[in-house]
Amino acid sequence: MRIARFTNGDDPRFALVQQEGDKTFLAVLGGDPLYMPAMPTGERVELGDGVRLLAPVIPRSKVVAVGRNYVDHAKEMGNEVPSSPLLFFKPNTSVVGPDDPIVLPDFTQEVSYEAELAVVISKVCKDVTPERASSYILGYTVANDVTARDAQRTDGQWARAKGFDTSCPLGPWIDTDLNPEDVGVRSRVNGEPRQDGRTRDMVFDVPFLVSYISEAMTLLPGDVILTGTPAGVGRIDHGDRVECEVEGLGVLTNPVMRRR
Repeated sequence: MRIARFTNGDDPRFALVQQEGDKTFLAVLGGDPLYMPAMPTGERVELGDGVRLLAPVIPRSKVVAVGRNYVDHAKEMGNEVPSSPLLFFKPNTSVVGPDDPIVLPDFTQEVSYEAELAVVISKVCKDVTPERASSYILGYTVANDVTARDAQRTDGQWARAKGFDTSCPLGPWIDTDLNPEDVGVRSRVNGEPRQDGRTRDMVFDVPFLVSYISEAMTLLPGDVILTGTPAGVGRIDHGDRVECEVEGLGVLTNPVMRRR
């Protein structure tokens, strides 16, 4: 099942994504599927002109991200692989959806893309074991952990570098059936391939991450975990178009702009 959040001029609504040939339809749901069963209203709209996909979830409290969770990415950045997950936060104000612009802040001249698999939490999650972690997961979506690389180097911590507005694109929808053990994580800039990794190469897998994070803090419905990025990160600039893809899930596309 794929769950989208969309608007066609009214307030945001949720829908099930249905593919029929080369057409995509949204079967509108009554209410928020995080808090009630997914009940179609009977209304269907075709994805196209006048319909805009939004970030499939706006985290109620937090985005918890994991740094250096692929060996090859840690090496390309000149860092050691951590012995335990390296955690940081992105505020919910950093979240944008498909086709929303990534707006480069004035304080940075070196911004990077980072394609990632994202985990969406379904219910209150505290002190769970890895074996029970899957029962607390609603599904998965695609993320771009946009990073102001120069600020990351100079600030001594990552709040500004990774938490600025528009630095956390999510989408295009939540897939509740994806098996995250071994799927491709890729990115392209202006159509040129940049990253091509697989989740089997993560240092810490999804069940372990959910368990580890829940030992430290309570995860709430709608919270999002970013699971790290493979090697191949690089710079984006005004006018670029970034595509982040998780195999079997979909493609998240965002233009890049700098206000002049």
